[in-house]
Amino acid sequence: MSESFRHDNAGNAPESCAVQVAQPVESHLDDQQLMRYARHILLDEFGIEAQERISRSHVLIVGAGGLGSPAAFYLAAAGVGQLTIVDDDVVELSNLQRQILHTTDRVGVHKADSAKHALGALNPLVQVQPITERLDEAALHPLVAQADLVLDCTDNFATRHAINRVCVALRKPIVSGAGIKFSGQISVYDLRDAEAPCYNCLFPEADEVEELRCATTGVFAPVVGVIGCMQAAEALKLLGQFGEALTGRLLSYDALTANWHTVRFRADPACAVCGAQNLSKK
Repeated sequence: MSESFRHDNAGNAPESCAVQVAQPVESHLDDQQLMRYARHILLDEFGIEAQERISRSHVLIVGAGGLGSPAAFYLAAAGVGQLTIVDDDVVELSNLQRQILHTTDRVGVHKADSAKHALGALNPLVQVQPITERLDEAALHPLVAQADLVLDCTDNFATRHAINRVCVALRKPIVSGAGIKFSGQISVYDLRDAEAPCYNCLFPEADEVEELRCATTGVFAPVVGVIGCMQAAEALKLLGQFGEALTGRLLSYDALTANWHTVRFRADPACAVCGAQNLSKK
C-alpha cells in the first residue's frame, strides 16, 4: 500500500486518496533476455529499468586474473552489453588455483582470449572484446573513453595509478579491488561526483609502498573470489543506478578471522590527480 494512503477517524480512506496503480514499463528486452535475467528483474530495487541500463552498458576490465575472473563471470551473467578485457599475460598452470575464467586446456593461451571463450559460453548475448597487449596510459585513454565504467583488477600500483589518472580526466567511475595472502579490499572512485576522492587521494603515488605479489607471497584463492564478486556487485549497482556505492569507503576483508572492516576517507584537496586546481586544468 502506498505510504501516502491515509484514513479518516472512521477508518475510511478519503476520496482524494486514490490508490495509484503503477503503469507497466515498456521493455526493450526480448523474451530470451527476460527469461535469462528474470531473477534480477524480480528484485524491486533492480527491475526492468536497471536491467535495460546494464544491457546497454560497456565495462572495461583491466586484468583477467584472480579478481577479473569472478568479476567478469558475474557481469557477463548479469547481461552487461559489452565487456572489453585487457590482459597481456598468458594462462599458466599456477593461475588455475584461483583464476576461474581459465582451464587446463587453455594453458598458454592469452588470458583475454581465454576469457572471451569462457564468457561466450556462459552468455552469448554479451559482446566480449579481448585485448592482449600491455597498454600504457595513452593507449588506455580511448578504451576508458568508450566505457561506462572501469574495473581495476590489476596487481601493481603503476597500472592502478595510470588507470586512475585516465578515469579522473574522463570522469569515469572505477571499481578497484585487491587481494594478497588472506586479505582483500575494495573501493569505488567515482569522479562524476565533484566531492568524491580518487585512488591517489588514498594511496598517493609518491609514497614508498612495498609491492606484494601473489607469485612471491601467495594468495588464498577464495579471497580474490570474494573481492572480485564484490567488484561485480558494485559495478552493477553503478550501472543499474540502484543502492549505495562504496565511494569514499575502503572495505577490507580478513579471511583468517572472517572479519570485514570499513574505513571512510575524503578527497585530498592537494591531490596531484584530482585536486581542484588540477581538475580545472583538464
